[in-house]
Amino acid sequence: MKAIFIAFNQAYNEEIVDILEKRGQRGYTKWEDIGGRGTYDGEPHLGSHAWPTLNHAIYTAVPDEVVSVIMSDLRATDEAHKDLGLRAYVMNIEQYY
Repeated sequence: MKAIFIAFNQAYNEEIVDILEKRGQRGYTKWEDIGGRGTYDGEPHLGSHAWPTLNHAIYTAVPDEVVSVIMSDLRATDEAHKDLGLRAYVMNIEQYY
């Protein structure tokens, strides 16, 4: 079992959820209206007058065999709209119930 943390421009909201659902992932935790700034380029998303855009984030636990497919879908989405911003990170889950 792996965890995927996805931080993304709020404009992607429905698209990210659709990717998860298409791959059979029903459960996730979502945070809305969070600030952030990319590591290398892109504009900050801070919800301010100067930088009005905000991010959302999703955390989901997925079976190992689904991780690469979801990450591939997320990468394709990001590459199609580089100016929006999307990052995804995979982490091990040691235990759950």
